[in-house]
Amino acid sequence: MERQPKFKAFAANSQYEDGRAMRQPPAGTVPRETITMRPEITLGTDRKGAIVSAIPIPVTRELMDMGRAKFEIFCSACHGLVGDGVSPVATQMSLRPPPNLNKQPRVPGNVFQVISLGYGLTPSYAPQLTATERWAVVAYAEALRRSQSALLAEAPPDIQKKLREETP
Repeated sequence: MERQPKFKAFAANSQYEDGRAMRQPPAGTVPRETITMRPEITLGTDRKGAIVSAIPIPVTRELMDMGRAKFEIFCSACHGLVGDGVSPVATQMSLRPPPNLNKQPRVPGNVFQVISLGYGLTPSYAPQLTATERWAVVAYAEALRRSQSALLAEAPPDIQKKLREETP
């Protein structure tokens, strides 16, 4: 592959009418380096570069379901199914076990950036997850955190009734 007939980007090419080897990209092509949406959604920062403090997309049931599915695939192996850092993988990490995601509130933009860029032993999941899927994981992780310390009085009345019936 090192020695093959090819044209360099700015070389001449007589096969085309304009005589250039470099071609115009097809209509609708978007360079991967270009931010095509709001930076709040794609980077987790506002236009001034400040970390966003709220999830910038609507949090719906569908988003939460997607977040749960992606969390269970990509995050739970280390952080556990409830985000407490208890998992079979975590027991084998003697130097630096994964953190308990439920201990303290986290800024959504920071969590998004960790998922996007990686941090410590956590790799970047940007190649596997779209920006919307990463925000879904952020929303689900926040719901997990809240669920682990929620009071019964904070639940909707119908859920309170169901939980009281289930408790012996």
